[in-house]
Amino acid sequence: MLSVRLAWRNLFRNTRRTLLTCTLITSSLMVIILVDGMVLGMVEVMVGGITHTLEGEAQVNRKGFRENLEPELRLMKPDPITEALKNDERVSGFAPRVMVGGMIASTYNTSGGLIYGVDYQAEQQVSKLKQALIQGSYLTGAKREILIGKLLAELLEVDLGDRIIISAARVGTSDITQELFRVQGIFEFGPEEMDENFAFINLEVAQAMLGMEGQLHQIAIRFNDPEDAKDSKLPTLVNLREAEVEALGWLDLQPSVGGMIEMSNYASTIAGAVLFVLTSLGVINSMFMSIYERIYEFGVAKAIGTTPGQIISLVLFEAFFLALIACLLGIVLAYGASSYFEAHGVPMGRMEVAGVLLDGNLYTKVEAYQFVVFPVYVTLLTLAAAIYPAIFASRIVPSQALQRAL
Repeated sequence: MLSVRLAWRNLFRNTRRTLLTCTLITSSLMVIILVDGMVLGMVEVMVGGITHTLEGEAQVNRKGFRENLEPELRLMKPDPITEALKNDERVSGFAPRVMVGGMIASTYNTSGGLIYGVDYQAEQQVSKLKQALIQGSYLTGAKREILIGKLLAELLEVDLGDRIIISAARVGTSDITQELFRVQGIFEFGPEEMDENFAFINLEVAQAMLGMEGQLHQIAIRFNDPEDAKDSKLPTLVNLREAEVEALGWLDLQPSVGGMIEMSNYASTIAGAVLFVLTSLGVINSMFMSIYERIYEFGVAKAIGTTPGQIISLVLFEAFFLALIACLLGIVLAYGASSYFEAHGVPMGRMEVAGVLLDGNLYTKVEAYQFVVFPVYVTLLTLAAAIYPAIFASRIVPSQALQRAL
């Protein structure tokens, strides 16, 4: 207890130095918490950009279909798959689809694109197609309605209600078929590739147009627990896999994005390591200055029988109190800053990363562990930085210290 009281008093013998060192530690803690919050926000945006836009959290396809979108690679008997998904408690929704490349033509222009045939009701449970509409209305099941992207509408020079002709090859025969549609709605997902090349029609119309009655190209899945999509051994997916059928979560469907997210998770560690080195130098410098100012006192203490262990504990208690004050202040300031950026976002501008659009502000994530784990780490690292100065103080020779010589 004597060491504790002395350490607390010594901490304020030079208030200016203590405040400066506390500011350094506080700033490091704030940066670590903010960086972690930004990384969590970035990961949430990227995962949401993949799973909520169109991909879904998992997909069932014929093997090889995703690589080249070959219309012949279709699910010939999808009914057992859809029944299994209906009866699976892990699944919150699924969307059957037909996909084919074709020509999209208006009176003024023509463009190639990817035509999706979707179940307009089921699609709302998996993708944000309905939310992406900026003009017009969503699909209702009528035969002639079509949704196109904003950039495609500008290219074709069409507006709501205008006529569009889709030309595509029938599956199995390669005969060219054409159908007339009217623009029901215009969407904007964000990525140019989607807004310029995608069009959506009703599933039954697409199946009849392509000669695929009762057949599908893809089934997109959403789970009650999004973490299930990361488990490649999830029974829901494993039970759907057959010799020619694959059922994969989004991490397997988008390995490049998964790798980027994994790398981004190291950002907090890297930032923390750099800040720890800088903070450690500041703490070591502060401790050595404090020891130098009190070298005469340490010499007297050693001369009257104070053990090296007691001196080490004294210096470490000083470092602990220094870290404690800094962390308490850092928690308050970091919570205020993180909460602000969680509500208002960090201005990031508009950019596209691996097909995921980051548009406008990046909203940080505030998690309880950030204000428990990180302060503990900072405190322990501050104590670790104080070990060398503490050992130095414990080895002071009384005769030299009494002469005020190092």
